[in-house]
Amino acid sequence: MSSIAAEQPRPLRGLLTAGLCLLTLALVAVMQPSTAPVPMQDASVAPSSVTPKLATLAQSDPGRRVDVIVRLQPDAPAAAARSFVTANGGHAGERIELINAFSARLDAGDAKRLAAQPGVFAVSLNGSTKPQATALRPGAMATTFNRAVRTHAVWPYATGKGVGVAMIDTGIAGGLPDFRGADGESRVVASAVIHPDATTAEDRYGHGTHVAGLIAGDSSHRALDDPRRGKYGGAAPEANLISIKVSDDHGDATILDVIYGIEFALEHKDEFNIRVLNLSLESTVAESYKTDPLAAAVEAAWFRGIVVVASAGNRGSDPDAVHYAPGNDPYVISVGALDDGGTRINDDDVLADFSSHGTTQDGYQKPELHAPGVRMYSNLAPGSDFTSMCAECTTEDGQYIRAGGTSMSAPLVAGAVAALLELHPSWTPDQVKGALMHNQRPLPSGDKELDAFAAYSYRPEELVSNQGLEPSDIVDPATGEVAWDRSRWSEAEWDRSRWSRSRWSAASGELGPTWAGTSYVCECETIDPETGEVVVDPTRSRWSRSRWSRSRWSRSR
Repeated sequence: MSSIAAEQPRPLRGLLTAGLCLLTLALVAVMQPSTAPVPMQDASVAPSSVTPKLATLAQSDPGRRVDVIVRLQPDAPAAAARSFVTANGGHAGERIELINAFSARLDAGDAKRLAAQPGVFAVSLNGSTKPQATALRPGAMATTFNRAVRTHAVWPYATGKGVGVAMIDTGIAGGLPDFRGADGESRVVASAVIHPDATTAEDRYGHGTHVAGLIAGDSSHRALDDPRRGKYGGAAPEANLISIKVSDDHGDATILDVIYGIEFALEHKDEFNIRVLNLSLESTVAESYKTDPLAAAVEAAWFRGIVVVASAGNRGSDPDAVHYAPGNDPYVISVGALDDGGTRINDDDVLADFSSHGTTQDGYQKPELHAPGVRMYSNLAPGSDFTSMCAECTTEDGQYIRAGGTSMSAPLVAGAVAALLELHPSWTPDQVKGALMHNQRPLPSGDKELDAFAAYSYRPEELVSNQGLEPSDIVDPATGEVAWDRSRWSEAEWDRSRWSRSRWSAASGELGPTWAGTSYVCECETIDPETGEVVVDPTRSRWSRSRWSRSRWSRSR
């Protein structure tokens, strides 16, 4: 892939004066259901009115959600059939004039009964129900987290293909086979280097590559004789990744670096179809979202049409556990961690003891969602700091590593969002959040867990969230414009070294000049005396005003 010449992006103030980018392309025209199901007709289903595959599915799994094409009799009106679909909890879609039909989504059993309705000629499964390019087979995978949140059940319908997920992190080892697409090219379609002391777009620390694998890894593209083929995969195995490296080569970053990274994502949003932004990090300064500059930046992205997913933090039930940006911002999706026990069932899933939860300083309950975040196997960046931090945590000849934390929970949600947006590209961030929040699975422990498949089978009344919220004092929600002169940072501080810090390319390698500076070695491994776990504690390394949500290494299981 040829490199793209570096450009001087516009300042954030000018950039964010653009209007709110509303994506209005609708794939499905949704109708509101009535309060009671339409009575079933007594007519029997003619042999030719329902296709064999649909008839078999209706018999074996009548509650499975399916996409169908409903063909009508010549000159038959569509109103009655469409009413049947919506009244029975389904969704009637676009009219297909060419064949006198319309698309619909409903349960398989109801689809079979629909074929018996007056005026209906035939009901056929839509081709979108066939598996997409990913060859990942959940039953053969070495990990269980996709089953826990049911992202694997969405893969026959969507895998995040074509959706860009921007990662504000430590870089991505984009040349790894798990990041290839079906064409053999890397799905890390662009890399930006924000920090002046970073010498490469590659991930020398390891955090970003691990997170990227949980979002969009796909080991099914490994060689046929590779024993790791098909064993590991992220929540959206065909999504594109945009790597925005905001740290130096050893994971050191500041709030300003992170904000510059968000600015880059906004500048190139349309170019790479960036619909999701993953932030597996938190500030070390507790401040109200109303005045916090990082909170203002993530709200600017949200109001411009990007779904922001942030880790909740690893402070457990501390009084200030959820007081840190960006996870304390009420607009964004904050994600806590569950321990799924390494099993394929959900009855033993419980809240991880380190996962931050509570009430923010502004009175909001956080986090909104939970996903697995303990013993998470994902890709290991070759030669990175992660390799030496916990050598015992590596597996598969050092190509994967086990780590945990809310840093590892957030990317599962980010991947689930990418798949939803492939299916529903017209959804706004508020609608995505509503679908996820209203379709969580209750656990025996009293907690709730992300259920990606339930969110896929949404109902219109569930697409509601963030109502009545007040935005940051320094953000205009109508335009996404940020007035930094109203923040605690001076204009001079914000403009210092603007964008001379950043260089980027759509291919690895040609990243422009380097900057003089000092690299800092992360000496941050400690042993938790209570659990015996190796804990990577960024407070022992040279972090200034931000840090990655602390990674936890487990020596057991």
